[in-house]
Amino acid sequence: MLDIKFIRENPEVVKENIRKKFQEEKLPLVDQVLELDSQNRQTIQEAQDLRTQRNTLSKQVGMLMGQAKKDPSKLAEAEALKAKVTADAQRLAELEAQETALAEEIRKIMLVIPQIIDPSVPIGPDDSANVEVQRFGEPLAPDFEVPYHTDIMESFDGIDMDAAGRVSGSGFYYLLGDIARLHEAVLAYGRDFMIDKGFTYCIPPFMIHGNVVEGVMSQTDMDGMMYKIEGEDLYLIGTSEHSMIGRFIDQIIPEEKIPQTLTSYSPCFRKEKGSHGIEERGVYRIHQFEKQEMIVVCRPEESMDWYEKLWRYSVELFRNFDIPVRQLECCSGDLADLKVKSCDIEAWSPRQKKYFEVCSCSNLGDAQARRLKIRIRGEDGKNYLAHTLNNTCVAPPRMLIALLENNLQADGSVKVPKVLQPYMGGKALLVPKTK
Repeated sequence: MLDIKFIRENPEVVKENIRKKFQEEKLPLVDQVLELDSQNRQTIQEAQDLRTQRNTLSKQVGMLMGQAKKDPSKLAEAEALKAKVTADAQRLAELEAQETALAEEIRKIMLVIPQIIDPSVPIGPDDSANVEVQRFGEPLAPDFEVPYHTDIMESFDGIDMDAAGRVSGSGFYYLLGDIARLHEAVLAYGRDFMIDKGFTYCIPPFMIHGNVVEGVMSQTDMDGMMYKIEGEDLYLIGTSEHSMIGRFIDQIIPEEKIPQTLTSYSPCFRKEKGSHGIEERGVYRIHQFEKQEMIVVCRPEESMDWYEKLWRYSVELFRNFDIPVRQLECCSGDLADLKVKSCDIEAWSPRQKKYFEVCSCSNLGDAQARRLKIRIRGEDGKNYLAHTLNNTCVAPPRMLIALLENNLQADGSVKVPKVLQPYMGGKALLVPKTK
């Protein structure tokens, strides 16, 4: 959400940004919002003039009514002014209603106009134009066939999607035994990894109000992701970022308490509408999963430094699991409307012989802060908007796909990465129960 003052002063910059995001259908919105803004400012000015005039006339009426006690000729003049005050009051009520309506129209459009992207973002229409920046670890394919990830899990009696289908439908699963334990080990390690980086561990609410949803994401993302609780102003979160950023709604944070660095656990619930859809067989794209997230609320001048730190934390964590990864810079057309800059960390899949997304790191600038009124109080006592960032720490069971494939042995066993062994009761190797 941009500052309306910025749009007034830089309409062509805003339009060019829309073109860079390949959203030409939104170009008319810039002129529309500027026209509405002009009308609104005229309305506000007329209302203010009427309030000033009303105060002046009211004093004159009082004075004339006092004079009328001695000079009855003043009474007619006083009554005329009273009629004028009444007419002005009616007009003022109309203007105030008009001001409210215009402000709402302006807000609706402002929520749709995309954030200004960082100059370093590559320009392209969709994810096919995303740019590989660098790789970490050698992507190897073993000399034996790597089974599909649910087949690996089933060899350990570790997953039951048939029962989940009967209980909940497609997009759900039961995890069992060593696979369930490995799932929790990944989350526990991710938690401790981020705590060691100086982040505060949090468990947030798993449901949030509609105004928080509107504050943290675009309408398009909301419609495609969020589950609404029928009859209540509550939504199930799609990621803990939603409630973690919402924690600061309408808050003024003292500068000495910035940055806020938080790592949060939550289950996540997603409709997964759109082109990707639900994968019937696997657990890559599902309705319910768990995730450890990284959240930063910081000064504007620090946000790009934090962006670099966050995605590098993801690389370090995955390399600790012996998983090769790469950083993929998201192009302009692949950026959600609130994002200034974003990259994906993708893990190597020995089975598919390609990379797939496991983390998404985003700098949202002041977009969420402007929507939710998250401000920082500087040493000079003045308030300014914060910047917000988020990044996936770990998101099993998707993470399990990469972990199982990259640590699979020819005999079907799976090596447990050293850093996870303390969370697995010391186990260094998982041995399948069936072959």
